[in-house]
Amino acid sequence: MIRLPNWVGDVCMCLPALRLLESSGVPYAVSARPWARDLLSGMPLLDFVPATGKYLDDLKMLRQWHRAHPETERAILMPDSFSTAIIFRLAGFDAAGYRDDGRSLLLKWPVDKPVPRPHAVRSWFGLALTALHRWNIAPASSMPHDKLELTLTQTHKQHATQVMMDAGLGSTPFVLIAPTAVGRHHGQIKVWPHFDVLTRRLQQLGLRVAMCPPPAEREAAKIAAPTADLLDPLSPGAFCALTRLCALVICNDSGVSHLSAAANARQLTLFGVTDPARTGPWTLNSVNLGQNGHWPAVDEVLQHTQQILSLHG
Repeated sequence: MIRLPNWVGDVCMCLPALRLLESSGVPYAVSARPWARDLLSGMPLLDFVPATGKYLDDLKMLRQWHRAHPETERAILMPDSFSTAIIFRLAGFDAAGYRDDGRSLLLKWPVDKPVPRPHAVRSWFGLALTALHRWNIAPASSMPHDKLELTLTQTHKQHATQVMMDAGLGSTPFVLIAPTAVGRHHGQIKVWPHFDVLTRRLQQLGLRVAMCPPPAEREAAKIAAPTADLLDPLSPGAFCALTRLCALVICNDSGVSHLSAAANARQLTLFGVTDPARTGPWTLNSVNLGQNGHWPAVDEVLQHTQQILSLHG
């Protein structure tokens, strides 16, 4: 049983760890937030157990699942929280996980965190790799691939195509922007502040600019880029498929950047308050602009956008 993190970007960055288990011949089920069921529906999961964040409900579901599958005794806990460790311990699982938050005594196989901290993909892949070694299972590889390798379903692709066609984008190359980001990083806003200016300048060049925020972020997206085409909301998996249908994704270092990387889409990722070396998209198809403490200028983003679009026709 694999307990995945709660954020969409983190779930994407755990994909190489899941692929490691698959290629090493280890069947696995997943416990994660309910929205992750759709995102992972093309992956070879034995089962999916929703993690609601409600302690007693999650404990009850895991206990019931464990009793129905007594052959599944082991777990890998990607989150570092104390609550995750105690829930899995009380549910009857022997778990591997990183030492943190005073939870070492709750883990059957506590693992020291790597120092210095690597990219999140390497960190979670390393946890899965260490678990396999401690279980005397030969791993199929010792390094994560350079792609996240999410498998999209036909339903994902059909929904994305339908939304694109409904918006009149079926025969026109378009730029997909993501001008929102949930939460803050160390108290700092994670949203590049110039999406409106960029959108208008791209439109002046004759380009269609669209956005497809989730329902909870639609109002914020309309304020951030009021002239962009607003597409109907999509599930996480269908959104990944949409990123493959556009000419370029322009986004913050956020869940969208990792969903785009999971789909191996072409993207331009903007940084200002986070570290690309730690949380940047795990893909060869991203141009990363900016750095922690310094957002890129509009002209720089526009120049790179034009270069990427010109390079790829």
